[in-house]
Amino acid sequence: MSWDFFVPVCVGDLVKTGGINQYVVQDVVPPKQLPPYLSKFKASLRSQGPLCILEHFDTGYSVLQHCNSVELGVKEDTLEILVQVVSGLATSLPALLVSTSVSADERKEKLNAVKMSVYLLCKLTENFESDSYRQSIVTAPGKGGKKGKGGGEGLLQWDSEREKVLQALVQLLQLDIRSLWSLSLVEEEFISCVTCCCYKLLENPTISHVKSKPTRDGIIHLLGVLIKKYNHLLGASVKVIQLLQHFEQLSSVFAQAVSVWSTEYGVRAIIGEVIREIGQRSSEELAREASGVKAFASFIAELGSLVPELVIPNISVLITHLEGESHSMRVAVCEVLGEILVRVLCGDGLDESGKADRNRFFDTLQEHLHDTHSHVRARVLQVYTRIVNSKALPLCKYSEVMELAVGRLMDKSINVVKNAIQLLAAFIAHNPYSCKLSSADLKKPLAKETAKLREIKEQLEGKTPMAVIKASELWAAMEPELLVTVTTALEPTSEAGREQDNEDDDRVVEENKEAEDDRATAVKVAQYLRVNKYRDAVRLCIRAHTCFPKSEMFASLSTLTAETLMDTLSLIFKGSDEDTSELSQNLPPTPQKEAEKEGEDGELKKQEMLVQYLKDTETFALQVERAISVINTMLYLKTTSVVQEAVQFCVTVCEFSVANSVSGVRKMLPLVWSTDSAIKDAVVQAYRRLYLNPQGETIRMKAHTLVDSLSELMVDASLGTIQCVEEIVQEFFGSGSNLQSTVVQVLWERFTGKRETSGLRRRAAVLLLGMAARAEREVVLSNLDTLCSVALGEKVTEDFLLARDSVITICSITDHVRQSKGAPFRLPQDHQLFTCLTQAIADGVVMEDPYWQSFMEQAVRLLYFMAESPDQLCTRLLQRSARLLLDQIAEGGELNKDASQMQDVSKESNEQGEQVNCVCMAQLLALCGCVAFWQVSHLERSVSTELRRRRGEKEEREEKEKGPSSKAKQAANESAMEEELGLIGASAEDTEAELIRKICETELLAEENLLSAFLPLLVKVCSSPGHYSHPQLTTAACLALSQYMMISPSVCEENIRLMFTVLERSTLPVVRANAIIALGDLTVRFPNILEPWTQNLYARLSDEVPSVRQTAVTVLTQLVLKDVLKVKGQVSEVAVLLIDPEPHITSLALNFFNELASKDNAIYNLLPDIISRLSDPERGMTSEDFNTIMKQLFSYITKERQTESLVEKLCQRFRTAKTERQWCDLAMSLSLLSMCERGFKRLQECWECYSDKLTEPGVYQPLLSITTRLRRGAKAQFKAQVDEFEKRLTAVHTRGLENVESPEMHEENQGGVRSSENAVTCTPLPARGRTRSKRGQAKPSVSGRGDDSFVTPRKSCKSKKTVITFSSDEEEDEQDAVMAESETPKVTTPISRTSRRARLRN
Repeated sequence: MSWDFFVPVCVGDLVKTGGINQYVVQDVVPPKQLPPYLSKFKASLRSQGPLCILEHFDTGYSVLQHCNSVELGVKEDTLEILVQVVSGLATSLPALLVSTSVSADERKEKLNAVKMSVYLLCKLTENFESDSYRQSIVTAPGKGGKKGKGGGEGLLQWDSEREKVLQALVQLLQLDIRSLWSLSLVEEEFISCVTCCCYKLLENPTISHVKSKPTRDGIIHLLGVLIKKYNHLLGASVKVIQLLQHFEQLSSVFAQAVSVWSTEYGVRAIIGEVIREIGQRSSEELAREASGVKAFASFIAELGSLVPELVIPNISVLITHLEGESHSMRVAVCEVLGEILVRVLCGDGLDESGKADRNRFFDTLQEHLHDTHSHVRARVLQVYTRIVNSKALPLCKYSEVMELAVGRLMDKSINVVKNAIQLLAAFIAHNPYSCKLSSADLKKPLAKETAKLREIKEQLEGKTPMAVIKASELWAAMEPELLVTVTTALEPTSEAGREQDNEDDDRVVEENKEAEDDRATAVKVAQYLRVNKYRDAVRLCIRAHTCFPKSEMFASLSTLTAETLMDTLSLIFKGSDEDTSELSQNLPPTPQKEAEKEGEDGELKKQEMLVQYLKDTETFALQVERAISVINTMLYLKTTSVVQEAVQFCVTVCEFSVANSVSGVRKMLPLVWSTDSAIKDAVVQAYRRLYLNPQGETIRMKAHTLVDSLSELMVDASLGTIQCVEEIVQEFFGSGSNLQSTVVQVLWERFTGKRETSGLRRRAAVLLLGMAARAEREVVLSNLDTLCSVALGEKVTEDFLLARDSVITICSITDHVRQSKGAPFRLPQDHQLFTCLTQAIADGVVMEDPYWQSFMEQAVRLLYFMAESPDQLCTRLLQRSARLLLDQIAEGGELNKDASQMQDVSKESNEQGEQVNCVCMAQLLALCGCVAFWQVSHLERSVSTELRRRRGEKEEREEKEKGPSSKAKQAANESAMEEELGLIGASAEDTEAELIRKICETELLAEENLLSAFLPLLVKVCSSPGHYSHPQLTTAACLALSQYMMISPSVCEENIRLMFTVLERSTLPVVRANAIIALGDLTVRFPNILEPWTQNLYARLSDEVPSVRQTAVTVLTQLVLKDVLKVKGQVSEVAVLLIDPEPHITSLALNFFNELASKDNAIYNLLPDIISRLSDPERGMTSEDFNTIMKQLFSYITKERQTESLVEKLCQRFRTAKTERQWCDLAMSLSLLSMCERGFKRLQECWECYSDKLTEPGVYQPLLSITTRLRRGAKAQFKAQVDEFEKRLTAVHTRGLENVESPEMHEENQGGVRSSENAVTCTPLPARGRTRSKRGQAKPSVSGRGDDSFVTPRKSCKSKKTVITFSSDEEEDEQDAVMAESETPKVTTPISRTSRRARLRN
C-alpha cells in the first residue's frame, strides 16, 4: 500500500489534494446514488471482512458529506456497516498484534483501516446525536402529552444504537493498537476524533438520567481507556473543566467518571489535575461564572463522597476556597471534609499524622459553623449530623461541638435552626454518656470520685522515695577507693594470688551467666559498684571485654590500663541521659516492687479516667438541659418547619429517657389544638409514637407500659396539660385498639389499690378513667359504686385529692347528656353518691385540710349536675355544716346554739369572732360562695334548658294533636304560620329568661333562703379587715362575696364599692389577685355597673407584686379582646408592662398587643394617646424605656396610609408639648415609623410644628436618622429632596431658626403651611390652665372615629377627678373601710348588653 490515511481536522479536507502518499477522496457519490454503493459496501464486507473499508471509504465519506440531505435509512445502514467493520477489526487485530512476522505493508493496511473506520464511525455518531437532540426539541410533548410524529421516527432507536457504537469502540481501543503506529506514537488527531465524539455525547441534557446509564458507562470506560493507554490525561482534565462550566448537569457524571478512572483504570493523577484546575480558579472568576461555580461545587462534593481517600492528597488546594466569596464552593469543601472524616480519618488506628489531619479538619468545620452565609452554616451542621450518626466524632470534640450546636439554635436563619435541632437529636441518640441522669444527679458521684482521686494522689505522694544522690556525686566519692582496687587488680600477683583471682573470676562468671549481652553486663557492673563490690565490678568489666570485644562500652579496654579501665567504669556508672532507669536507682529493682508500682499507677490512671468521664458526662448533661430548655421555647414559633423539628426532638429526647424530657413533652401538648394541620398532625403522631404504641411481649404488659407513660405525664400536671392529655386519650379510645379493655382494667386495679401504687398514680388512674368515660360512658357509670366506696367512703377525709379527682371523673359521664337533647340524667337525692359527698363536705368544714376546698368546689358542681333538686340538698348541706361549726364553738367553751340561730350569726359575730376557728369559718364561707355560684349557674343553664326542652315537647304534642288541614289552606297560610311561630318562640324564650332573672333577683337571697343569712357576715368580714385579719378568712370572704354579687344586679351595685376597696386596700396579694378575677367576671355579667370602675382595674397593672400584675394583665387581655371593655388610653398601662422586670409578664403584655394588632386599626388609633401618657413628665419614665416600648408598638404600623397620618398627628402634638422631654419623645416616635415618600412629604408640610425645637439634640438626631434611612435605595429626584431637607434640618439645628429663615424660605414655608391648612384643621394652641393628663384618668374614646380623631382635641370642660382616700382599719370605724357614696364613679356611657339567651348560648 503506497498511501497513508491521515485523520483530517475538517471533513472537507479529505477531498483536497494532500501531501505525498496522503489519501484523498476521489469520488463523492451523490445522495440519490448512494443506496447501490452501500449494497456493494455490504457485499464487500461479507466477502473481504473489515479491510473492505479501504476500498469503500469514499462511500462512507459521501454519506457523511451529504448527511443533511441523505435519507435516514441510508445513514442507519451506513452506521450499521461501520459498527460491523470496527467490531471486525477488534476481532482480527489481536492475532496481528502478537505476531512477530508482520510486514510493514500489512501493518500499514491495518492501521489505515482502523483510522478510516473509527473516523467515519465517530463523525457519523456525532451527526446522529445532533439530529436526535434537534428532534427531541421539535417533538417535545405538548399540552396534549403526545409526541409529534415526523420524519425522525427511526431516531427513536438511537439510544440502543449508540450503546453498540460505544461497545465497538471500547472493544477496539482496549487492544494495544499503538504498535500499529511508528514508534508506538499514536497521532493526536486520531485520539481527538474519538474523544470529541465522547464529549459530544456527554453534552446531551439527558445523559445524567437513569435511562442513559448504559450510554454513560460506555463513554466513561471509553475515555478511561484513552486516558490510560493513549495519553489523554491532560486533555481529559481540561475538557472536564470546560464542560462543567457550560453544562451543570454533568457534575455528577464527571464525578463518577473521575472516580472510575482513578480506581478501575488506576489513573489517580486525574484527580489531582482536575482539582488543581478548580483550585487555581480565583474567587473573581468564580463570581463571574455562576452556573460554573454550582457545577464545580457539586462535582467536588460528589467526588469526595465517591473517593474521599484519593482527595486527601489534594485537599490543601481545595481548602483555599474556604476563604473565597463563593458560598457554594465553601459548602462543597466542607462536605468533602465531612466525607473524609467519616470514611477515612476515623477510628482509633490512626497514626500521628492522621490524627493531626483529623483535628485540623474538625477545626476548619467548626470555624464555618459561624460562616457569614446561612447556607454554609446549615450544611456544616448537616455534615456534623452525618459524622455523629456515623460515630466518627472523637470524644474530645463532643462537648465543643455540642456547645456550638446549642449556640446555633439562636441563629436568624430558619434552616440553620432546623439543622441544629437535628444535630442535637443525633448527639442524644448516639452519645457515649448516660443521658438518664441530670446534671444535678451527677454532682454527688462526681464529688465522691474526685475526693477519692485526691486521696489516691495524697497516698502516692506520702510514699516519697529516699533522696536520690546523683551518679556523678557517688562516683566522685568512690573514685579514690576504686582507683586503688583497679591498680591492685592490674598488678602482677604470686601463684597463690593468681589462683585466688581465677576462683573469684569463675565465681563472678557463674553469678552473671544470665547476662547474655553487653547491656545486661554493664547493668550488673553498675550494681556491683553501688553496693561497694569494687573488686567484682572490676573483674566483671575486664571479663566483659573478652566476651564482647565489639561492644562500644568495653571497646576502650583493648588497651588495658588503669586509666582506660577507670574511664570504662565511669561511663558505665554515670551513664547518659538515655540510659535505662536501672542505672539511676539506689537499689536493684525487684519484681515485687515493680508489680506494686504498676498496680498503684494503674489504679491512679483508672480513677483519673473515671473522674474525667464523670466530668464529661456532667458537661454533656448540662448542654442537653440547655438545649432542651431552648428548643422547648421553639414549640410555639410561627415557623411550621421549626416547630415540627422541635416536636421531633422532644420525641427523641423522651425515647432515650433523657432527664427532664417530660417537660418538653408536656409543653407541646397544647399544640394538639393548633390550627396548623401540619403541626397538629406532628404532635398527634408524636404522642401516638410515645404513648399509644407501647412495647411489650403480652397485651397486659403493653397496657401497663401505656398506663405508666400516661400516668407520668399526668403527675403534677396543670389543668391545661390535663385537658390536652384528654384529647390524646379520647383519640386512643376512639381508635378501636385491642388494648382498650385491658387498659381500663389496669386503671381500675390501680385506683382500687389491688396493685400497690403511690397516691399520685392512683389519682392519675382515676383521671384517665374519666377521660376514657368521655369516649365510652359505661367505663365509669357501671362502676359508680366502686368510686363511691373507694374514694368517697369512710377514708375520704384522709385523701381529699383522690376524692376530688374521683368527683371530676364522675362528672365526665354527664357531658354526653348535656350535649344531647334528651331528658337530663339525674340521680335521686338519697343516692349513695350524694350521701357520701354531703357528709365528706360537711365533715371537712371543721377540718383544717388544705385540699378540702378544691374537693368541695368539684363536689358542689357534681351535686348541681347530677342530683334531683340540688338546691334542697345544698340547703341541708349548709345547715349541717353550720351546725358542725357551732358545735365546734360550743366544745370550745361557748353555749350550744340551735340551727335556727344561724340567722343571727352576722349580728353576733363580734362576740363569737374570737372563739371561731378562722380556717373553719373561711371554709364555711367558701362553701356558701360556691353554692351561690352554682345555684345561679344551675338556674341559667340546667333549669333554663329544661324549660326550653319541655316547651318544645309540648309544642310537638300539640302539633300532633291538631288534625291535618287542607293543602290549599296550608299553602296560603304557611308563611304567616312560620312568622307567628317564630314570634311565639322568641316571646317564650324571653319569658323564661325573665323568670330566671326574677328568681335570681327576688328569691335566691330572700329571708327564707339560707343563702341570705351569710351575706351580712361576708360583708362584715370584707369591710373589717382590722378585726378579721386572718389571710385565709379574708381571701375566702372576698371570693364568696364576689360569687354572691353574680346573683343579681342589685347585690352587685350594693357591694361594688366594697369590692374595689378590697382591691386597692388589701395588703394580701392573693386577695387583690382574686378580686381582679372576680371583678373581671362581674364585668362580663354586669358591664354597665362595672364600666365606671374601669380605671381602677387598669390601676392594678402597676401593682408592686408581680403576681397581681400578671393576673391583672391576663384578665384585662380577655376583657379587651372579647370587646367587653372599650379600648381607651389606659392601654398605656399595659404598654408599660412591655418593660416589666418579670419575663412572663412581659410576654403576656406582648401577646396582648399581638392580638390587639389583629383588630383593624386598634393600635393605630391608640398610639398618639399612649405616647402622650407615657411621655408625661409626672410619670417619670426614662427615655430608654420609652424607646423600647415604642419600638414594639410601632412595629404594628405597616400600612402606608397609617404612617402618613401618624406623621401628621405626631407633628401636631409638638404644638401642645410643654417640655423638652416630650419633644424628644415625639421626635423619637417619628423616627421609629417606617417612613415612606408620602410620609416624608407630610413631614415637610408640618415643618412649622417642630422647626423651632430643632436646636434640641434629642429632636434633631431622630429626625436626621429619618433622612439617613430614606436616602438608602432612593431614586435620584427623591434623594435630592431628602438631601435638601437634611441641610435645612442641620442649618436650623446649628444656627437657630431665626438666623436661617430667608424671605424666600419664609414664603415657601407659608405656602407649605397654607397647603397643610387645606388638608388638616389647624391645631389650636393650648389654653391657659389646661390640666395635664394624669395616670388612670379616662380620655375620650378614639377608636370609633376616623383618621381625623388623632388631631389634638380642643379644650373641653371636665369635672375634676375625685380623689379616693383610704384610712387605716385600726384607726377608723369599720364602715369607713368602704368608699363613700361620693367616691363612687357614675355611669358615663351605657353599655349595650346582649340578651340572656345569647349569653346562655355562649
